[in-house]
Amino acid sequence: MTDTWLGSLKTATPQDGFELAIKLSRMGVKYTQPSAEARDRLRPQYAEDAHALIASSQVVAINFQTIAAANNYWRGA
Repeated sequence: MTDTWLGSLKTATPQDGFELAIKLSRMGVKYTQPSAEARDRLRPQYAEDAHALIASSQVVAINFQTIAAANNYWRGA
């Protein structure tokens, strides 16, 4: 993948930061498994797995921590 889609971790608001954290998480999966067919085939399995969903939430939370720090926790970096 050569698309440049992440210009900055800076966001205007915490909500924008959280949405960016979700985007980072989703793109991480896309880079790890570039086959859309494979991702689509696997989705029903993890969609019903509480442990997989919790793990996904943890990845989003870690990404949000990174973005919050990059934005000086929205207190005027």
